[in-house]
Amino acid sequence: MKSHNYVHGYSDREQERLLDQANTLAELLHHDTFYPAGSNVLEAGCGVGAQTIILAQKSPEAHFTSVDISPVSLGTARTSIEQRGLLNVKFCAADVFHLPFEPDSFDHVFVCFLLEHLRKPLEALKRLKMVLRSGGTITVIEGDHGSAYFYPESKFAQQAIDCLVKVQSDMGGNAFIGRQLYPLIKQAGFRDVRVTPRQVYADSSRPEWVNGFTKNTFNAMVEGAKEQALKNGMADLKSWEQGIADLHAAAGENGTFNYTFFKGIAVK
Repeated sequence: MKSHNYVHGYSDREQERLLDQANTLAELLHHDTFYPAGSNVLEAGCGVGAQTIILAQKSPEAHFTSVDISPVSLGTARTSIEQRGLLNVKFCAADVFHLPFEPDSFDHVFVCFLLEHLRKPLEALKRLKMVLRSGGTITVIEGDHGSAYFYPESKFAQQAIDCLVKVQSDMGGNAFIGRQLYPLIKQAGFRDVRVTPRQVYADSSRPEWVNGFTKNTFNAMVEGAKEQALKNGMADLKSWEQGIADLHAAAGENGTFNYTFFKGIAVK
């Protein structure tokens, strides 16, 4: 993945959003993510290390090699790991399509929120399969913006979400890739493919989800598309601002928000 194809950018606010997202979703996405002692795990597209921290803490006796194409993100990830005193992670600058590893180098591969940004996600899975040993597993987690629904309903809020989807598509990504995980993993040649939905539901009785996901993760992600959406004529300023206000209403006292992630696990 080329770094400029990352639709959300590399700002300090985006780094905060990624950490908020990872912390909020940790139990939902990773209650069943464990790697055995002594196993070698490749994390592809580690970004700022938001998922790396969780992986390393949950499987302290496994050995992680976390790669990303962005030197800036890798620097942030390395600092985060060092600050937490985690010693079971090493970092490497690498493109998922040109991995600097021998075949069968890893016992497990972990991929989270990477495929959605790639023009050729199937090819990426095939490349990852090459460095995975026979009998090893791959774990893939992706979201699906088509699964977002909310109350109060708003055509302006939906338009803002659609703008983000279009911006990502124009950059070669796919914001609907979650629903495609099963066929993608299967087409890449993996066996025993299992995909499970992981649903987020937030209302004012669950303030940790309202703040951690609706406001600080999803709404912040949509707001990040403002410049490109307006520049490309996908929305005018008035309708955009109304859409963002309506999205925040879904995080209000009488609002609700739903979103589904998909987690696929398969064997080589």
